[in-house]
Amino acid sequence: MAYITSILLAFNTHSGFAIFRTSRLRGGDATRLARIPHLPGDIHVHTESHHETTLAAGAAAVFAPAGLGHAAAGLSWKHFPAGENGFFRAPVLITGASEALLIDGGFTYSDGRAVAEAIKATGKTLTAIYVSQSDPDYYFGLKAIKEVFPQARVIAAAETVAAINGSVDKKIAVWGPQLKENGPQALADVVIPEVFDGKALTVDSETIEIVDAEGLANRRYLSVPSLNAVFGGVMIFAGVHVWTADTSSKEQRAAWLANLEKIVAAKPEIVVPGHMTPQAATDLSGVEHTKSYLIAFEEELAKAKDAAALKGAMEARFPGLGMGVALDIGSKVATGEMKWG
Repeated sequence: MAYITSILLAFNTHSGFAIFRTSRLRGGDATRLARIPHLPGDIHVHTESHHETTLAAGAAAVFAPAGLGHAAAGLSWKHFPAGENGFFRAPVLITGASEALLIDGGFTYSDGRAVAEAIKATGKTLTAIYVSQSDPDYYFGLKAIKEVFPQARVIAAAETVAAINGSVDKKIAVWGPQLKENGPQALADVVIPEVFDGKALTVDSETIEIVDAEGLANRRYLSVPSLNAVFGGVMIFAGVHVWTADTSSKEQRAAWLANLEKIVAAKPEIVVPGHMTPQAATDLSGVEHTKSYLIAFEEELAKAKDAAALKGAMEARFPGLGMGVALDIGSKVATGEMKWG
């Protein structure tokens, strides 16, 4: 057996070039530079007993729903961490006795199909999909889920919907040629959420709180009191470089840190980062990693003469992290060498 898995290591949105590491089951790894025609790979689902089942071919990520069977007060949860090709996104499914709620989508249609299959396997009714962030890796894959669950409402805060509408054409122009059949090619292919500015959702009468980040635009996370859980979205990262390009000022990053301190003070037992490696823990360690990273970023930015120096210093302090593109772009934005947004 000699299947090949290609892992996206870095991507430049301007040139369209990417670096892949290609692995064979028998044989070595190779790293190659290519203009992305598509994002290859297989999607796998691991149950709590670690039994592996291939769900779909041509996928952009490896999914590992690790929360299967975690339950309290009638609710259960599981998450779907994607690999590098899916920007390490981790959608979360919350289920009750009869209903289900999906928190965020993924980047590709194959991501979406894998999640849809997992939802179908629960036998629950998917009532809603809540989109917490306006980046395309939070909603590009939703079409594949809506095709399976057309009755599910796709909702987001007005601020998020406005941000999606304001950027979606540009995102399709950049990513459509790369994703091809694995992602949206036109606006009609994108599921745009309807506006929902409520502060809570329910699953079988259990409350899921929507928490707006203080001092930050278009940032929010979800809290489930009965699970003592926080589903952190773009606020929390684990095992990967933190995406700082959207918080280009020192004041924004300070506000981010203050919000993370509030999460720590609440002492949740379960914390699922919005971007994480499949093996990352689902506890406060993701919050601590994000805090440490932001503090280090501020320290090194004050000393760095340019983006390359900042990037090198952060790599030295945080070796071996995934999603290097976040550091590459974040360093350039912070030093003024690149405009973002």
